[in-house]
Amino acid sequence: MRIIKHKLEKALYRPTPNHGGTFAKKRPDTIVIHYTATATARQAVDALSNLRVKASAHVVIDRDGTVTQLLPFDTVAWHAGESRHLERTRLNKYSIGIEIVNAGWLRKSGEIFLAQSGREYTREEVIYAVHRNSDVPYVYWHKYTEEQLRVTEELCALLIGAYPVKWIVGHEEIAPERKQDPGPAFPLDDLRRRLLGVDFDLKDDKGATPRVAVVTAGRLNIRGGPSIKAGRVARPLPRGQQVEILRHKGNWVEVETRIRGWVHKDYISPKKGET
Repeated sequence: MRIIKHKLEKALYRPTPNHGGTFAKKRPDTIVIHYTATATARQAVDALSNLRVKASAHVVIDRDGTVTQLLPFDTVAWHAGESRHLERTRLNKYSIGIEIVNAGWLRKSGEIFLAQSGREYTREEVIYAVHRNSDVPYVYWHKYTEEQLRVTEELCALLIGAYPVKWIVGHEEIAPERKQDPGPAFPLDDLRRRLLGVDFDLKDDKGATPRVAVVTAGRLNIRGGPSIKAGRVARPLPRGQQVEILRHKGNWVEVETRIRGWVHKDYISPKKGET
């Protein structure tokens, strides 16, 4: 694949009327990963091209890896909605939206698994996993195909090379109270690690080695648990505050200053010189 004049070479192209203007300078700097919650790419493309739906994305990646582009990459799509990342809100004006055909969470019924649409899936198409934002231990999720994962990573690498992309996020991370995509079946953290080198390389709860980090947000809420729904345990931590990392759970990190609590890992960075 190549990007030529903000379009993917050899991709299918079906322009959508749902879009804003062109991105401002030094943008887009973020990629947002979504699932379509549809059974087919055609259903997703039709919905994202419907004026009444008032939603769109830059590309849709089908189950076989086929890419349909709906908007040039220099044009604002309507995919993030009410959203927040770091200190910014309404991420449409900063981000490229990638929609991947996937049914999302599934309900078990006997030996089959049902999507919200009513479509049936077999056990081979399903994983049993914990969502990073959920208090429910395990839920069934539709698997992504190897072709989808390969094409998504290749596309993200191209976008990083062509635009000032610094972040790759899931819709579930920028709108955690209302969105679940791309869900635990998508290897989001691994993708970021390979393409952006973004990771604290923390171990799980069975032996994390504490290390020092600093707060990068202007004001960072510190909570009683690893969830945006957990109550605050103290006043927000100021930018530059040094914290000791104790352990992590999904996208949340337990830290200690004079108090102990949980913060989102996107808002802290390892202190220089620490390993």
